[in-house]
Amino acid sequence: MGRRLIRGLSGATVFLVSVALLSVRHRGTRETARYPGLREEMSENPERWSKVSLEDVTEGGGRREKDLQVHPLEGYRTEGSLTLGDIFIAVKTTKRFHQSRMELLLDTWISQAREQTYVFTDEEDDALKRRMGDHAIFTNCSAEHSHLALSCKMASEFDAFLASSQSWFCHLDDDNYLNPRALLKLLSSYSATWDVYLGKPSLNRPIWASETLPNNQTKSVHFWFATGGAGFCISRKLVNKMVPWASGRNFLSTSELIRLPDDCTVGYIIECKVGGQLLPNGLFHSHLENLQLIPPSQLTQQVTLSYGVFENKLNVIELSGPFSPQEDPSSRFRSLHCHLYPDTPWCLQAVGW
Repeated sequence: MGRRLIRGLSGATVFLVSVALLSVRHRGTRETARYPGLREEMSENPERWSKVSLEDVTEGGGRREKDLQVHPLEGYRTEGSLTLGDIFIAVKTTKRFHQSRMELLLDTWISQAREQTYVFTDEEDDALKRRMGDHAIFTNCSAEHSHLALSCKMASEFDAFLASSQSWFCHLDDDNYLNPRALLKLLSSYSATWDVYLGKPSLNRPIWASETLPNNQTKSVHFWFATGGAGFCISRKLVNKMVPWASGRNFLSTSELIRLPDDCTVGYIIECKVGGQLLPNGLFHSHLENLQLIPPSQLTQQVTLSYGVFENKLNVIELSGPFSPQEDPSSRFRSLHCHLYPDTPWCLQAVGW
């Protein structure tokens, strides 16, 4: 009886693994159709794409932990050995928010990705320069919140990335918390040699715009875009294709064609000019959504988080300790950072932590 039970369990295990392999093969077929470059990569490294374990088969079937789960950064490195050094992180800000917003980011997540992060602002600031050195980029763009001023900074971001050697370009606003571990895990699922545009749309439909044509003509265009308020990432290959419309003053000229802000212009270039498409991802978050709906147990899995006002109420993540809502009121970023990096000196000073 016992032997028959063991043979039965073994047969069930083999069946589950076989089903998983067929599923992976089917998914791989769809991906190669979507990304032509993937077919060559799979043929060159077949062993990389054929690995599957019983843990992969049962993933998601276990219980959900209530506590925050943190894993070593090295655990997210794939066979391609993607590291934070391969990612160019651009943060857009303005002089008005250097103290109220940027100091919070500098104390928290930027301290873990200092060498990969560049801050793009509109006015020189000795305090910011002391903390960021030559990673503080003073653009001479206007401090206004107009589509031209925003596009001016985005153009500077693209040019700085193009002059770098990194494989990925990621844009953030100054009210975002970036989780470097989660970002590395996400980007490790893709290749910078593919056309990849990752982010979260703020609309549930494509946006429509009027594109200016010669002789005072216009035409209607529609496209998806990732909201800059949640952050987005673009592969090197796709950015290179965007150069005719995004490098130097070309980005401002392109923005003028549709008279929309910088994040919309990025989506317009990718979909209408290059022929790419947005890959929506729910791990990016902006203040335009209700952040309190994110379960605390899933916070460390998110790539970006934000804060602000939503429906006339303070919109922040819900998280217990180590700082009280009175000590860390506007964003809860300090408390989140201590969950992710508990060895941070000022985290160790928190009462009861």
